[in-house]
Amino acid sequence: MSSKPSQKLDVFDNPNPERDYEIEFDCPEFTCLCPLTGQPDFAHFRISYVPNEKCVELKSLKIYLWSYRNEGAFHEKVTNQILDDLVAAVQPRMMEVKGEWFVRGGITTWVTVSHVDENWGTQD
Repeated sequence: MSSKPSQKLDVFDNPNPERDYEIEFDCPEFTCLCPLTGQPDFAHFRISYVPNEKCVELKSLKIYLWSYRNEGAFHEKVTNQILDDLVAAVQPRMMEVKGEWFVRGGITTWVTVSHVDENWGTQD
């Protein structure tokens, strides 16, 4: 088991690349730091995607999310960065990342970002 966080996302071959199917991850314990105050921010992420040739390996996703624990970033930046990094790693047909950022100053924030491969659904 890794004893430190990492930004590396490992992948493996999709066992059924000929079929569209959805993979979903529920990540209720995300933590990073507010870039203005340095106080912890907590979020619940839901990640769903339709894989193409590769799938993300779950342990590496856990360690990747852990890597944000001591990073300062705005909610919008973190959510978009997670999508960008996952898309770069697995090049999915479709992916959506939803971040529910817990109450701070009486405000809950939801940030949802998505990616759709421009060729998905156009092949015969």
